[in-house]
Amino acid sequence: MRAYHLPKAGAIEDLTLTALETPRPARRQVLVRMRAASLNYRDLLVATGRYGKAEVRPGLVPLSDGAGEVAAVGPDVTRVKEGDRVAGIFMQGWIAGPPDESYRATALGGSIDGVLAEYVLFEEEGLVHLPEHLSFEEGACLPCAGVTAWNALTALRPVGPEQTVLLLGTGGVSIFALQFAHAAGARVIVTSSSDEKLARAKELGAAEGVNYRTHSDWEKEVWALTGKRGVDHVVEVGGAGTLPKSIAATRVGGAVHLIGVLTGGQIDPLPVMQKAIDLRGVFVGSREMFEAMNRAVAFHRIQPVIDRVFPFEEAQAAYRHLESQAHLGKVVIRFA
Repeated sequence: MRAYHLPKAGAIEDLTLTALETPRPARRQVLVRMRAASLNYRDLLVATGRYGKAEVRPGLVPLSDGAGEVAAVGPDVTRVKEGDRVAGIFMQGWIAGPPDESYRATALGGSIDGVLAEYVLFEEEGLVHLPEHLSFEEGACLPCAGVTAWNALTALRPVGPEQTVLLLGTGGVSIFALQFAHAAGARVIVTSSSDEKLARAKELGAAEGVNYRTHSDWEKEVWALTGKRGVDHVVEVGGAGTLPKSIAATRVGGAVHLIGVLTGGQIDPLPVMQKAIDLRGVFVGSREMFEAMNRAVAFHRIQPVIDRVFPFEEAQAAYRHLESQAHLGKVVIRFA
């Protein structure tokens, strides 16, 4: 089989395609023939050596998000069978319940080898079945971006009708959050630097869009759009640099779901306290959340938004497209 490795972290060009022996599943293990994988901003940070204080193990197989079909199962496997269409969960150890420090050591494409390989070995507990209406390319978008958006909008206080959700940008997490919030009957406001992307977001269900290049004080625009009440939820993918504006756009008693690390800056706790805002860090989610999300995806016939699909041999080009920030939705790699 073929697999990509990062002999070192530092540049996209370090991504190397190599030939390996196809693994065999042991007891309660499952061998999956990967059909597609998708990229997240985290994957770019890992490849370029900017993933916080975490050190990338030399030779790491990157990417956390992928989908494929079960090629073989080991003894005592009961959750899946050969031919099943499946995806791996982001943190292989987080099955249910609240997060735990130990789960981080089981994160695909970071702490352990990821899915940018033609065959990947999983423990059976680390897999979920794909919704039947999705292609492998669409299913590969779910594990990180989809579950993160689902966690943000359902775990603390579920979003619903009569609520307003603010989304920053049009990347994978934000577009999934748009689809989930729209399906729940909420009003959605999206920010972007591109009027073209804002128009596309409206086609997907956004009620309003704010161009943050045209309106540098975009939080004031959002405040005005909500009748000077503020939004109920913010899916905050920017980070510390955009957080003050997100807090300013949030109503008293609202919630800001902190996900992104795109921008630097400092966090002032005073506005959070004065507005009694729930500021919550979201780091993907459990298998239980993934399966709940899949039920909603199947019921509403939600289809992940894919910006562009690259062949397996052009993985570096997929990374560069993600790095360009020209995409709307997900960047996907299709396996031969």
